[in-house]
Amino acid sequence: MTPEALSALRARFGEQFSTVPAVLDAHSRDESGLEQMRPHAIVFALCEADVVDALALARAHEFAVVAFAAGSSLEGQLIPLQGGLSLDVSGMKEVVDVQPAGFQATVQPGVTYPELNRLVRAQGLFFPVDPGAEASLGGMASTNASGTGAVRYGTMRDNVLELRVALMDGRVIRVGSRARKTSAGYDLKHLFIGAEGTLGVITQLTVRLWPLPSHLVALRCPFPSVEAAAACAVSVMTAALQPERLELMDAEGLRAVNLHKGTAFPEHPTLWIELASPSAAALEEALTLCCELCLDAGAQEVGVARGAAERAALWEARHHAFYALKALYPEHTSLSTDLCVPLQHLPEIIAFTRAQVDGAGLHASLLGHVGDGNFHVLFHARPDDQDTWTRIEAVYDRMIAQTLALGGTCSGEHGVGLHKRRFLAQEHAGALELMRDLKALLDPRGLLNPGKILPDPESGAASE
Repeated sequence: MTPEALSALRARFGEQFSTVPAVLDAHSRDESGLEQMRPHAIVFALCEADVVDALALARAHEFAVVAFAAGSSLEGQLIPLQGGLSLDVSGMKEVVDVQPAGFQATVQPGVTYPELNRLVRAQGLFFPVDPGAEASLGGMASTNASGTGAVRYGTMRDNVLELRVALMDGRVIRVGSRARKTSAGYDLKHLFIGAEGTLGVITQLTVRLWPLPSHLVALRCPFPSVEAAAACAVSVMTAALQPERLELMDAEGLRAVNLHKGTAFPEHPTLWIELASPSAAALEEALTLCCELCLDAGAQEVGVARGAAERAALWEARHHAFYALKALYPEHTSLSTDLCVPLQHLPEIIAFTRAQVDGAGLHASLLGHVGDGNFHVLFHARPDDQDTWTRIEAVYDRMIAQTLALGGTCSGEHGVGLHKRRFLAQEHAGALELMRDLKALLDPRGLLNPGKILPDPESGAASE
């Protein structure tokens, strides 16, 4: 970034502008921890006009812009590969409007989903997309995040009604509709959801709210193997029980949680299931059927949590699994995969993955949102252990190839970012040129989050 550009940013934004080294460092990485690169400067946007003006200065001085909020992405989306400006929207915290009768809320992008839920809970409502981290709603839309609630309520694409997006050419557009359905024009809303800030910067979004379930129960079901647990997950889904959540953790994940949280869960592959019904009687019927299915599938026991505190303790263990596993090996670097297959192929891909990991002599943990076919493997090794990282990459490549052969995707919820560009080339080779055309149309100089999503055109894949 040129001195002239820095001066122009400082003149426009004053105290909202920073080049303090510690602040630059905080914006140089994401949760993946795999890379780190400082931006030249930070602007803390407080309103839509700040975003528009920052993009105008980027246009005039030709520097890159990477939108930043909670910093919780896992695929390198936030790393400013060309330096430039980190445009921090975490201060855009206004809840603009809540319409309980319309089951919707309009928020600025820096509002986190727990903040919104604390606000609307008193009205008997909640926002169901829960990726686990204290993620911002703008960032969640940018990566099409999901989480434990997706099996029942869908992903961000299913729960965003309308967006305001600032474009690189100075326009701010409204896409989507606050109406529950629309057939008007091209579906531009879904173009920006999951675009990771490469096509525009989200400045406002209207999201769907849902009624809080009346009656809830959570189940903890340990199994002798991850394959048996995965097969049971498919059985639960085909029984039309419509679980609120259906999660899997392997024995290593439970060991990490027990050490990290001081809990004493049996350290076996375990399904965590949450059921909801409008009446106590209907919930008991669903619970009885679910218990029978799990025991018939080989569950060693079925633990039932009925009270709110008991259920919260169960789900806290699942939500903290990623951080517990990382804490178990503090000197290691971690790599989390994010594969998703059609549900009927879930037991097959789980068995394939377990065999590949064990066959390569790797130490890794498997967990996931198995009710919708989405699972993660957390690999780890010392940063300088090149032999292990070579084996991890080889296993990861084979996992991707098998997932795509089964009709799946390289990313169920984390996005593509920096790390999965070469896999996108495998999954969508026939559509890559159209994706590049869309990028060139909306960002002709390539200033919005450069180096993300699309693989290098000269090689067809991202350089390692």
